[in-house]
Amino acid sequence: MLYPFREYVAAGGLASYGPDMAEAYRVIGRYAARIMRGRNPADLPVQQPPKFELVINVKTARALGLTVPRIVLVRAELIE
Repeated sequence: MLYPFREYVAAGGLASYGPDMAEAYRVIGRYAARIMRGRNPADLPVQQPPKFELVINVKTARALGLTVPRIVLVRAELIE
């Protein structure tokens, strides 16, 4: 199963693809700072997460008998 957040994979899920939440929170902080300094939220652009990450639990993949292609393993963050 593909999950939206890496915490699911750390808990034993197979894989996740979603926003890097640490980076997203930094962007949210800068966005909130603009509002606190007096900017009108309606005048600010819509934000999307700046970075997405692919995380694979190798141990779960082995337990399921799955072979993850090498090109995917190279691009992903691996959790044992």
